[in-house]
Amino acid sequence: MRLLPELTPFNEWFWTSGKDGVLRVQGCDDCDALVHPPTPICPACRSTRRRHVPVSGRATVIGFTVNHHPWLPGFDPPYVIANVALAEDPSVRITTNIVGCDPDDVAIGQVVQVGFEQYDDVWLPVFTPTGEIDPVDRVPEPVRPTPRAPLTSDRFEHRSVLSGIGRSAIGRRQMVDPLGLTVDACLSAIADAGLDVSDIDGLSTYPGGGLGMGMSEGGVAAVEEALRIEPTWHNGGMDLPGPGGSIVAAMQAVAAGLCRHVLCFRTVWESTFSALRLSRGGGLRVSGAMAEGRMPFGAMSASSWIGMHANQYLHRYGASREMLGWIAVNGRTMAGRNPAAIYRDPMTLDDYFDARLISTPFGLYDCDVPCDASIAVIVSDASVAGDLPKPAVRIEAVGTQILERVSWDQGVVTHEPQVIGQSTHLWTRTDMKPADVDLALLYDGFTFNAISWLEGLGFCELGGAMDWLDGGKRIALDGELPVNPHGGQLSEGRTHGYGFLYEAVAQLRHEADERQVHDAKTAVVTSGGGTPSGVLLLRNDL
Repeated sequence: MRLLPELTPFNEWFWTSGKDGVLRVQGCDDCDALVHPPTPICPACRSTRRRHVPVSGRATVIGFTVNHHPWLPGFDPPYVIANVALAEDPSVRITTNIVGCDPDDVAIGQVVQVGFEQYDDVWLPVFTPTGEIDPVDRVPEPVRPTPRAPLTSDRFEHRSVLSGIGRSAIGRRQMVDPLGLTVDACLSAIADAGLDVSDIDGLSTYPGGGLGMGMSEGGVAAVEEALRIEPTWHNGGMDLPGPGGSIVAAMQAVAAGLCRHVLCFRTVWESTFSALRLSRGGGLRVSGAMAEGRMPFGAMSASSWIGMHANQYLHRYGASREMLGWIAVNGRTMAGRNPAAIYRDPMTLDDYFDARLISTPFGLYDCDVPCDASIAVIVSDASVAGDLPKPAVRIEAVGTQILERVSWDQGVVTHEPQVIGQSTHLWTRTDMKPADVDLALLYDGFTFNAISWLEGLGFCELGGAMDWLDGGKRIALDGELPVNPHGGQLSEGRTHGYGFLYEAVAQLRHEADERQVHDAKTAVVTSGGGTPSGVLLLRNDL
């Protein structure tokens, strides 16, 4: 079974182009630039005059993954999902399947030729190797972009503090009402800050109430209805700098004087959602440029989307899966000191390599752990810092600027997208440098995410993580830069960024018990990637 794109008057020309065996992409009538996926305006010259341009159908494989997980009935693994660069313009890419060969024979640099497979009224473009190898590297070497300079020396970040943290129980298939988890975390955070529910005058969450699949408790509306806070300001949605963007939005509201204490929260209940076999909605058609460009080819999971980037990275820099294994083993070792972590049993590199493959180069232990949990953080006006029952955590700077295409396949493919830009932006808003950071809480939905953040933030050069990690010693609890002392999402559980914030506050208060980083004063916290992400640089008041 394939999920097919929902045909509309705006995309039908592309998905039916294969009727005559010809691949067509959008072209500009004024400057002849090619662009994919289709868009109402030319990104090169801003013209709105466009046409459908026949192309040769020759392309080069710039990223691929062999998917081994059965996502859809009848779409049996293994199969190859690839990102191919068109011969006419290598900056124009298509996510597709490579067919007509053994999956293990696919390689970066192969020249491929388009063909079409018809499903109902859709002709899917798939590609077959020609036997040639492209002598030219079709992927530009990644560079650190130039962010916009701050407009003033005044920093809104310094007008607020993180005053309280709380969380519910974390576990697999807890069979608990997700709103109940949220209430537990929220009340715990309010008490931790020494506040009363009546003191809260703002609410902020990610992704809000509109996202199903066990990803939300119902958003601001559900929490307001449960706690009756009557906020003067609230926020919820996904078009933010990652999950941490809900914290950044709260900081801005406090800095603007809209509110004094903002309750920020994030709830997941993916394990229970799956166990109850609740409906994910929809049918056999998908809509939206990102979904329709990936899912018809069996790219149902970020393990495949990011796996293609990871394989490009391994090919380009000569790194091996052992580098990814060090991230996984470090996370599990750290989690062994965290009583809240879901997986705490020791893990070795042999265990890592023996695990079943999901989507190459990722195996089971490269992937984070779906769970049920809620975490809450209070953002308060900085003027209350001296009155809090526990040390305030200061926000030194944030990194939020989008400097790459918001796309999984059209922009950066050497690293996880939406990492290098936001990381670079962070350092323009502070005099601190990477060497001043005592610990890093790096988003690890997959092991490769953490590698991308390490390099994006400048802890090592782009492409240099394998040597820099020193077999994982550098990121251990007693290493130069301890990474994810709580175990990260790979072992503690996938709380979509908020778990890193909780751990950062605990570490900077020196409340992390056996996993405490010695004399921790500064921490960098990342969340998201692929879609707009964000970075926060935190410091303590001790």
